[in-house]
Amino acid sequence: MVRLPLTPEEIERGQRLGTLLRRARGERSMLDVALAAGVSPETLRKIETGRVATPAFSTIAALAQVLDLSLDDVWAQVAVPAEGLSIVT
Repeated sequence: MVRLPLTPEEIERGQRLGTLLRRARGERSMLDVALAAGVSPETLRKIETGRVATPAFSTIAALAQVLDLSLDDVWAQVAVPAEGLSIVT
């Protein structure tokens, strides 16, 4: 299966997701959050830095649950331009 290159919009959305998760994680360690969500710390690091711009839905859902974020709020924050980014809790 050939994967098409990501569009600039997908890359930007991935960066917004990473920023949102990093801010929501706050002072919690990356290791603690990753293990609680059932993902590897490396996967979380890649998502937070935007290197994985389109993570699996189940990964986003697990991280959102651990970080007490609703999926509706995550999408609302990720789908808007970067200047509109804020943490909704």
